[in-house]
Amino acid sequence: MKKEIWTAVFGYVASVLLLLSFLYWFLRNEGFDETTFQVGSGFVVLLSIGWGYIIASHILMPYKKTKEHLLHLTRDIIHELNLPLSTIEANTAMLARNNEDARARKRIKRIEDAAVRLKRLYEELVYTIKKEVHEIPRETFDLADLVRDRTEIFADQQRNPIRLDLQPCMVTADRIGFEQVFDNLLGNAMKYSPKESLIDVRLTAQKLQIEDRGIGMDETQLVRVYERYYQGEEGSQGEGIGLALVKSYCDREGIAIKIDSQKESGTCVTLDVRKIVHTAFTNGE
Repeated sequence: MKKEIWTAVFGYVASVLLLLSFLYWFLRNEGFDETTFQVGSGFVVLLSIGWGYIIASHILMPYKKTKEHLLHLTRDIIHELNLPLSTIEANTAMLARNNEDARARKRIKRIEDAAVRLKRLYEELVYTIKKEVHEIPRETFDLADLVRDRTEIFADQQRNPIRLDLQPCMVTADRIGFEQVFDNLLGNAMKYSPKESLIDVRLTAQKLQIEDRGIGMDETQLVRVYERYYQGEEGSQGEGIGLALVKSYCDREGIAIKIDSQKESGTCVTLDVRKIVHTAFTNGE
């Protein structure tokens, strides 16, 4: 694609130079006055527009068709994924009701949990595709409820104890995007902390904080922490794009993000949510 673009650029520049040469020849032979300049310039402009349209069509139309085809294919795949998920949910619920065996019910519960996880991944995939096609509508929700819901999912992993200190805070934002941001930040706090260490999640009317007592980061790592594919610890799991996506979302929503960290002392991530606050409450109000 890049080679085609540069070929088109050079071709267009060459054609413009040719047209300017024609304009110079025309004015030299016909004499330079207002009329000849307007006629020659008009002819050059028309040819430039036509040639530019041909070049743009040659490059952009195949790309547009490919994009539309991939989008259509993706929608079909997403639709097909939703059908077996619904079937799994319905049948596991039926089996759980009709089965009295404790071990069997435990296995069914694992299937249900896996189906819930798959459905969540499905919803995130749909969200990502929609975000690429058009702007995601914002909605008003209680950020404290979102934090509780997402924290319960992480608590099921039976890893780090999580201490919540939440005040009700109504915000207007892209909800699914904020869920992904919170999941990334809390997931990082758990990933880079000993399993028994406490993680604090605090929410006020102005900011959301996630603080761990893990391995922390030095100044060199903090400088590069938002770089896509950067991983602070060699051999760590993941693709190194989590904080890059977090920063992208925060910039889009007008949320200021601050990371305070010291090596071997832990990390505290602060999200300033004042610009997205719809209605905020404090204790006692």
